[in-house]
Amino acid sequence: MKIQFRDLIENAPMSPGIYKMYDGDNNLLYVGKAKNLLNRLRQYIDISKLENHKQIMRSLVKRVEWEITRTESDALILEQHLIKTLKPKYNIMLTDGKMYPMLALTKHEYPRLLKFRGKISQRKDVYGPYPSVYALNDTIKTIQSVCKLRTCNDTFMKNRSRPCLLYQIGRCSAPCCLPQQDYDKNVQLARRILTGDSEPIIVDLTEQMKKYSEQMDYENAANIRDKISALTKTTNSGIRQNQPYTSNLDWNKNVTELESWLNLKLECVGVFDNSHLFGKQPVGAMIAFGHDGFIKSSYRHFKLHDMKRAGNDIAMMEEFVTRAIKDGPKLDLIIVDGGPAQWNIAQKVADNNIPVLGVTKGEVRNGDEHFIMPDGSVNTTLPKDSALFLLLRAVRDEAHRFVITYHRTVRAKQLTASCIDEIEGIGPVRKKQLLQYYGSVRSIMDADLKSLLHVPGLGKSAAKKIYAYFHSDVL
Repeated sequence: MKIQFRDLIENAPMSPGIYKMYDGDNNLLYVGKAKNLLNRLRQYIDISKLENHKQIMRSLVKRVEWEITRTESDALILEQHLIKTLKPKYNIMLTDGKMYPMLALTKHEYPRLLKFRGKISQRKDVYGPYPSVYALNDTIKTIQSVCKLRTCNDTFMKNRSRPCLLYQIGRCSAPCCLPQQDYDKNVQLARRILTGDSEPIIVDLTEQMKKYSEQMDYENAANIRDKISALTKTTNSGIRQNQPYTSNLDWNKNVTELESWLNLKLECVGVFDNSHLFGKQPVGAMIAFGHDGFIKSSYRHFKLHDMKRAGNDIAMMEEFVTRAIKDGPKLDLIIVDGGPAQWNIAQKVADNNIPVLGVTKGEVRNGDEHFIMPDGSVNTTLPKDSALFLLLRAVRDEAHRFVITYHRTVRAKQLTASCIDEIEGIGPVRKKQLLQYYGSVRSIMDADLKSLLHVPGLGKSAAKKIYAYFHSDVL
C-alpha cells in the first residue's frame, strides 16, 4: 500500500516546534519551524500550491519527524542550529536574502549596534536570530534607551560636528562629538541584556529608583522607572542568544571524546558556577553529567554558609566545591566556569584527587571560550564548531542556567518579604494572588493602578494601598 503524505503527519501535534523531512534512503531533505506543527505540515498536502523547489522536495518525502519546543522563538533557534549543523539539501540559507534578522555589536572603539542578515563576520559580536524585524527593532530601542549606544555607521559618525536627533531624545550618548566616560561599561551592560542577564540589572535599577524617590528627585526616578519598564519588556520577550540545544548532543560519543581528550575515565562530571548581586544573596550550584546526559539526581544548590566570603567569587567557589566533594556524588572531573583564579582554588580543594578543567569566557560569551587543562596549560585551539567544544559550552551554560534560576528564586523570596509583606492589609492570600497575576515583585512594583484593579480578588482598597506604597509621590 502506498503511504500518503497525509498519513505521515496524522499524529503531528498542534504545538510549536521543528519538523524534519527524509527521503526513502533516510537522507534529510528539509528542516522547518512552525508555530503550530499540524497546521504547517498540512500546507504540504496539496503539492500544487508549493514553490517549484518544494514541489520536488515534497515528492521525495517518505518520512516526517518533529520535535516540540516551548515557544515559537525556541523553534526558530533550534531550526537555525539544525540547518547549520545538518545542512539539509533543500534548505536555502545565506543565499536568498531570507535569513532571519540578527543583532550585532561591531569591533570599534565605540561599538555600533546594528541589525543585519547574512554571514557572521569576526568584526562583530552577534546575537539572535530574532523571529521578526519588529522584535529586533524593539530590542534595539531598549538597548538605546538603557545603554545609549550608537547605531550610525562609521562614516556618518566620523563626519558629525554636533549630536544628532537620537542624542536629543536620549537614545545615544553621541560618541561622535562628546567625551565618553562610560561607553565601555554600557557596551558590557548591553551584552548582559542581550544574553538574557537582565534580572540583576533590574534589581539594581529598582534600588536606585527607590533612593531617588526618597530624595524626592522624581525626574531621575522617572528615568530609572522607564529603563526598568523597557528592560522588563525585553526580558519577557525572551531575548536570548543562539545556543546549541543539548537535546541534539550525542552524549555517549561526546563524553567518550572528552575522555580521550583528557585521558580520563568519566562516569560523573560536576560543573560549578556562582551567582550573587553585589554580594547579596550569594549562592552556588553544581550540575552533573555523564555518558547518558545530565544526571539531575546529582544536581546541587548551595547557599553560602560563611558570609565573609559573600561577593568574593573565588572564596565562594572554594566553599561550594569543598561541600560538593564532601557531601555530593563521587566526581571524576570538576569543571569550573571562570579563569585561572577559579581553576586554582578548585585545584587546591580537589587536592589532586579530582582533575579540574576551567572554561573561561573571553570578550564574547559563546564565541571566545578557551580551556584551562587539568595540568594547568591553556588550550585555545579546540575548534569552535567541534562536538567537544559544543558539549563543554552546553554543560557550562546549563550550570549557569541552574544557578541563575536558583538565585532568582532566593532573591524573589527576599524581595517579597521586604516589599509586599510591609504593605498593611496585604496578607499571604493576596500576596499569592499578586505573584500569580504578575509573575514577579518587580512587575508588581511597576504596575499602574488600572492594572492592579484587574487582579482577581484583590479589591479596589488593596489595589490603592499597593500602588500608593510603590508610588508614594503620586497618591
